[in-house]
Order: sequence, then structure tokens, then C-alpha cells
Amino acid sequence: MTRTLLLTGPELAPDAMALAAAHGIRVVPTQPYMPHDELVALIRQEQPDAIIVRQGKLTREMIEASAKLEIIAKHGVGYDTIDLQAAADRNIPVTIALGANAQSVAEHAFALMFSVARQTPWLNARMHAGHWDKAQANGTELFGKTLGLVGLGSIGSVLMDLVAPLRMQVRVYDPYLQSLPVRDHVRREESFDNLLAECDIISLHCPLTEANRHLFGAAQFARMRPGSLLINTARGELIDTQALVAALRDGQIGGAGLDTFHPEPPPADSALWGLTNLVATPHVGANTTEARDRVGLVAVQQVLDRWNGKAVETRAVVNRHLIAA
Repeated sequence: MTRTLLLTGPELAPDAMALAAAHGIRVVPTQPYMPHDELVALIRQEQPDAIIVRQGKLTREMIEASAKLEIIAKHGVGYDTIDLQAAADRNIPVTIALGANAQSVAEHAFALMFSVARQTPWLNARMHAGHWDKAQANGTELFGKTLGLVGLGSIGSVLMDLVAPLRMQVRVYDPYLQSLPVRDHVRREESFDNLLAECDIISLHCPLTEANRHLFGAAQFARMRPGSLLINTARGELIDTQALVAALRDGQIGGAGLDTFHPEPPPADSALWGLTNLVATPHVGANTTEARDRVGLVAVQQVLDRWNGKAVETRAVVNRHLIAA
């Protein structure tokens, strides 16, 4: 029996496509960010047995459009674009590629820190425009600074080790963390307000929930150290954009490096684009050859495991608490 796997977005990396082909799976890629009604109609037409979510949202209407749907796999780890309850109502597990892109995203967060601290993108643009700002440019060293991590999943865990050679101290705020890995330069911070006040750089690595939407607003920026930096490779909705613009414009914080936004992409007339102390990238933290290979393979293997009656790793099923026992 041929099974159908629908992708919300383009084809997977070659190894993942080869794995699907080796098991006789019919793969249906789609246009990036296909309009809602068109995607619903396509799912209803194709009746996929599985969906791998690459881009855009997967709504209740989309989930209910296929009577054959058995599993939804996220091509990555951010699952806030998937209606978890709608899937659970049909006993459909929603899985994430746990840890598969952690190295790449952590490296990107690290790169954003350097870029903001040394004004690299701005200076590059000035050089291309014919300017020589040697006398005016003044960056900040990362050496010896204190890094605050909001959330310590796979990505944050990689990042805390990446900064160790710079003798950075790391403070971790994560109310859901059961145990902290033993590192001489890392300690747990129980108070979010203390984290804001004591860190030179804060990097976000938590999933988006209703409880932490706009976790960073005007009050939080006011508590941060003058000159401190904010890095976000998690979800754009964690930050109140208007409050961030004000904090950057008024010099309340020193700079920000953003890989995620709300909405995505941001509008062309966004106030963000007039800020010289902002470094922005288009949600590409996981966009490396290595990460795409790993994530695609993990997602396809999770689909195969479900179809073959094998248990998917419990931690990778993000709606398990909603599925009736």
C-alpha cells in the first residue's frame, strides 16, 4: 500500500527524500506559505497519511481535511504554528525533530551576538557605500560578559558551551528545567527580574506559549542593563516589537539580534528597519546543510515509526498531554 506524505513547503533534503523513496512513500511538496484555503483544498484532495510541517500554519481545518492522517511531524522544533488540540482530538501525535538543528541555531545565536556587539552588518553596509568609519566605530567585547539564557533546551545547552572559551558566565532561567548540567561557568537563576538586571546579553531559547507571549515588553527592557543586548532565535511573539523599537531607539538597551519576528516576514515599513543597532536575519538559524539533513531524516523516520507501530520518543511528542489515554 502506497502512503502519502504531504509537505507544507518544498522538498526535504536529498537524504530524507531518498529515505522516503526507499519505503515507497509518495511525497507531495507544496508552494511555500500556500494560502490557507488552497492548502485545505490540496489536503482534502491528496488525503495524506502524514504531514511534515515546514512553513506556515497547520490549522484545525487542514488537519480535519484528511481522514487518513496519522501523524504530523514538525520540520524543526517550533510547534506554535500547529493546532495541537485539533490533532489530539483525533489522537494524532505531533512530533518535533528534537535536537536535530540545535547546533546550527546555537551557532547562529552566537553569530548574532558578535554581529551586534561589533556592529558588523552596519559597518559592512557603510563600507559598500564608500565610507571609512575607523575613527567612529566602537564595539563591545564578549569576553567575560554574563549571558542570560531564557530556556535551556537543546539549543541553549549547546550555546552555553560555545561561550565557555570566552570566559562568559551563564545564568539560566527556566522554570521547567528539572536539573542543570554541571558547568563551572553556569548557574541557575530563579528570578526572571534578576536575570534581566544582571546579564549583559540575554538570548531566548524557549517555546512560545500563551503564558510567555510578549515576555519582553517595556517593563522588561527598563529592567535590563544599559548597553545590554537581546538575541532572539526562538519565536518573534516573545517580544513586543513596539517596545523593542522604543528601547533600541532611545538607547535603553545597546542592541538586538533577531532571527524571528511577528509577523513573518515583517512589513517593509516596519520601524525596525530604521534602527542601526539592530541586526536582522530572515529566520535562518536552522538553515545549514547539516541541520536540514538531520531534521529531514528525523521527521521522515518519525513518520515511518508511527506507520510501523513503533513508539516515537516521548519527549518528541508535543501534544501527548492532550491525547486521551
